[in-house]
Amino acid sequence: MPNDLTDGVGFVSPSVRTSAAKRRFARAELIATIALAVCLVVALTAVSIGMARADTLGIIAETDSGRLALAVMLGLVLVGMGGVTALMSRSPGKARRE
Repeated sequence: MPNDLTDGVGFVSPSVRTSAAKRRFARAELIATIALAVCLVVALTAVSIGMARADTLGIIAETDSGRLALAVMLGLVLVGMGGVTALMSRSPGKARRE
Protein backbone atom coordinates (compact mmCIF):
# COMPACT_ATOMS: atom_id res chain seq x y z
CA MET A 1 0.00 0.00 0.00
CA PRO A 2 1.55 3.35 -0.94
CA ASN A 3 2.36 5.85 1.83
CA ASP A 4 0.98 8.88 -0.01
CA LEU A 5 -2.58 7.73 0.72
CA THR A 6 -2.08 8.03 4.48
CA ASP A 7 0.33 10.99 4.67
CA GLY A 8 -2.28 13.70 5.33
CA VAL A 9 -4.57 11.63 7.57
CA GLY A 10 -4.86 12.05 11.35
CA PHE A 11 -4.79 14.72 13.99
CA VAL A 12 -1.11 15.61 13.70
CA SER A 13 -0.52 19.03 12.18
CA PRO A 14 1.57 19.05 9.04
CA SER A 15 5.18 19.99 9.57
CA VAL A 16 6.08 23.43 8.28
CA ARG A 17 9.38 23.42 6.46
CA THR A 18 9.41 26.77 4.69
CA SER A 19 11.33 29.65 6.17
CA ALA A 20 8.55 32.09 5.21
CA ALA A 21 6.08 30.25 7.45
CA LYS A 22 8.59 30.19 10.32
CA ARG A 23 9.13 33.95 9.97
CA ARG A 24 5.37 34.50 9.95
CA PHE A 25 4.99 32.51 13.18
CA ALA A 26 7.93 34.35 14.76
CA ARG A 27 6.42 37.71 13.82
CA ALA A 28 3.06 36.70 15.34
CA GLU A 29 4.78 35.57 18.54
CA LEU A 30 6.73 38.83 18.74
CA ILE A 31 3.56 40.90 18.32
CA ALA A 32 1.78 38.84 20.99
CA THR A 33 4.70 39.27 23.41
CA ILE A 34 4.80 43.03 22.89
CA ALA A 35 1.02 43.26 23.35
CA LEU A 36 1.25 41.27 26.59
CA ALA A 37 4.00 43.55 27.91
CA VAL A 38 1.96 46.68 27.09
CA CYS A 39 -1.12 45.23 28.78
CA LEU A 40 0.90 44.43 31.91
CA VAL A 41 2.27 47.97 32.05
CA VAL A 42 -1.24 49.42 31.73
CA ALA A 43 -2.60 47.11 34.44
CA LEU A 44 0.26 47.88 36.84
CA THR A 45 -0.19 51.60 36.25
CA ALA A 46 -3.91 51.39 36.98
CA VAL A 47 -3.35 49.40 40.18
CA SER A 48 -0.63 51.73 41.44
CA ILE A 49 -2.79 54.81 40.76
CA GLY A 50 -5.67 53.17 42.64
CA MET A 51 -3.44 52.36 45.61
CA ALA A 52 -2.06 55.91 45.67
CA ARG A 53 -5.56 57.41 45.65
CA ALA A 54 -6.73 55.07 48.41
CA ASP A 55 -3.58 55.79 50.48
CA THR A 56 -3.44 52.13 51.45
CA LEU A 57 0.17 51.94 52.53
CA GLY A 58 -0.06 55.18 54.49
CA ILE A 59 -2.92 53.85 56.61
CA ILE A 60 -1.16 50.55 57.22
CA ALA A 61 2.15 52.18 58.18
CA GLU A 62 0.56 54.56 60.75
CA THR A 63 0.14 51.87 63.41
CA ASP A 64 2.85 49.74 64.98
CA SER A 65 1.12 46.46 64.16
CA GLY A 66 0.60 47.67 60.60
CA ARG A 67 4.32 48.28 60.20
CA LEU A 68 5.07 44.80 61.52
CA ALA A 69 2.54 43.23 59.15
CA LEU A 70 3.99 45.17 56.23
CA ALA A 71 7.55 44.10 57.13
CA VAL A 72 6.52 40.44 57.48
CA MET A 73 4.69 40.54 54.14
CA LEU A 74 7.71 42.09 52.42
CA GLY A 75 9.99 39.47 53.99
CA LEU A 76 7.74 36.63 52.85
CA VAL A 77 7.67 38.03 49.31
CA LEU A 78 11.48 38.17 49.24
CA VAL A 79 11.79 34.64 50.64
CA GLY A 80 9.29 33.37 48.07
CA MET A 81 11.18 35.04 45.23
CA GLY A 82 14.41 33.47 46.47
CA GLY A 83 12.78 30.05 46.64
CA VAL A 84 11.42 30.32 43.11
CA THR A 85 14.83 31.45 41.88
CA ALA A 86 16.52 28.51 43.61
CA LEU A 87 14.05 26.07 42.08
CA MET A 88 14.45 27.49 38.60
CA SER A 89 18.25 27.57 38.74
CA ARG A 90 18.50 23.80 38.87
CA SER A 91 19.63 22.48 35.53
CA PRO A 92 17.30 19.88 33.97
CA GLY A 93 20.24 17.55 33.27
CA LYS A 94 21.02 17.09 36.94
CA ALA A 95 17.96 15.23 38.12
CA ARG A 96 17.78 14.21 41.76
CA ARG A 97 18.28 10.49 42.32
CA GLU A 98 15.98 8.75 44.76
